[in-house]
Amino acid sequence: MARIDEVPADVPFFKRVRERGEEYKGPYELWKELEGIPTIGDYYVRDLRALELTPWASRGGSGLFINMEGSQGFNDSYVYELAPKESSIPLKHVYEETIYVLDGHGATTVWNDEDHKQTFEWHASSFFALPPNAWYQHFNLSGDEPSRFYGMTAAPRVIDTFKNLDFVFNNPYVFQDRFKGQDDYFKQAERGPRGGFVTNFVSDVLGTAVMAETPGFGEGRGPGVRGTGYTLVNGTMHNHSSSWPVGVYKRNHRHGPGINVLILRGEGYSYMWPDGLDEPGIKCPWGPGSVFVPGEGWFHQHFNTGSEPCLFLAVGWGSEKPKRGKGAWSSSRTGDEVSFEDEDAALHKEFEEELAKNGVQCKMGDVSPFCTVK
Repeated sequence: MARIDEVPADVPFFKRVRERGEEYKGPYELWKELEGIPTIGDYYVRDLRALELTPWASRGGSGLFINMEGSQGFNDSYVYELAPKESSIPLKHVYEETIYVLDGHGATTVWNDEDHKQTFEWHASSFFALPPNAWYQHFNLSGDEPSRFYGMTAAPRVIDTFKNLDFVFNNPYVFQDRFKGQDDYFKQAERGPRGGFVTNFVSDVLGTAVMAETPGFGEGRGPGVRGTGYTLVNGTMHNHSSSWPVGVYKRNHRHGPGINVLILRGEGYSYMWPDGLDEPGIKCPWGPGSVFVPGEGWFHQHFNTGSEPCLFLAVGWGSEKPKRGKGAWSSSRTGDEVSFEDEDAALHKEFEEELAKNGVQCKMGDVSPFCTVK
């Protein structure tokens, strides 16, 4: 078996690796190996803040790739941390990326032109997107605390599509329609008439998300459920928060691939049912800092068993409604939701048992025929 340095240098990198005779890996997987940091893969991560990170030579700081089973190669995520007063190495790439700040206080500088840079500050609960193929650099402004954030990117499908790292990371094209150095580009916009935001920077998701049972907003997938949309950088990422009350769970539903569900507040669990699974489902217990990714078409359901309203931020590509006009229909009508009366009674029974452990009363009596509390 030839080593990579024994294959002629003028042969493209991805082809050189294949000619070594190793087991096939796609371009994205090979790129990750070049980056030299570990990858974890599972159905969920219990606490992003507790993950151990590895020095990331090409970017500075430390990191860890996360490839959830539910992402199915559609998108990926990573955790990144800068030590006190540390800065990242400048970088650009053609794929889209969104960042949620878990901890810390810092700043990011973005530019197309070295002579005209835009800098904005962020802190825990900030949320923003990086314009495609714009240069950027992160700075930890704290002298004694690390900064850690969670990034979700379209790298897998972009790298696997073009199979050329120069195209992805060293492309001279400037997306003027997405970012041309406007002075107010990263200034948070006002809330829109439907309660959401069309902006390039959200200073505080916890402070701007519409919380459960807030008057004047439409009902979501259950009693008291409220949502807030976040459209960033005129991009193709679909982002929204969802909050629901104590003693309540949301309707079982499904959508397209790669939606990262990041828990920001509350305690509970979610079930996911991959296609063809005969078991009761994959149970994902969660709290602040947990994340999971339901796969394409996987039904899943979220249960609040704690003593305060829950809040999550969902980040993914495109629309959450894969079937035009049928997203809110019951699955009995070939839609993407399961009505409360059609769900498995065992799910509700388990929910009431979990609530009892925490001294919380079920509040599903008006919508669930299986509720014992009316």
